[in-house]
Amino acid sequence: MRVIGGTLRGRKLVSLSGRSIRPTSDRVREALFNILGSKPVGATVLDLFAGSGALGIEALSRGARQAVFIDKASATIHVLRKNTALCGLETRSRIIQWDIVKNLSCLRPYRQAFDLVFLDPPYHQNMVQPALVHLMREEALAADARIVVEQAAKGDVLPVVPGLTCEDQRRYGETMLTFWTLTGEIIAS
Repeated sequence: MRVIGGTLRGRKLVSLSGRSIRPTSDRVREALFNILGSKPVGATVLDLFAGSGALGIEALSRGARQAVFIDKASATIHVLRKNTALCGLETRSRIIQWDIVKNLSCLRPYRQAFDLVFLDPPYHQNMVQPALVHLMREEALAADARIVVEQAAKGDVLPVVPGLTCEDQRRYGETMLTFWTLTGEIIAS
């Protein structure tokens, strides 16, 4: 696994091992960031179910100002710390160990608006809906925030979340990327 573009292009990242781990492929990451275009530049990024941190690190490499990485497993937190250190991103990264499905109250102390959110939970475990609901409850999104959800192309249901609109969907083999935007009033500024 490596960084696809930006200032850290080609940098190798440490990945997690095990059958339950499914890092976003280079091909899907490249397609995702091509779709996002300049959105990462200057953005504050939230990487939920961060795993190795490849999505958030890619955004930082492409000009994001800061990234917050959240995952539940201790092994993942260790890999996240290792990858941000390998890339020299410690000062632009915050790593939080937290159960995202339970809630996202861990964001309250930081009171910042996220411009770009990556949500990449384990496939087929119905974690997208609760994570999006918790994200909306915390009012942690900028008015023009974009949320990118990676889930299985088959079997995972597209959630309905008040305040969010599905803007686009793209399929890449067994992976589906869904792009969400806020509707209605500004959630946070």
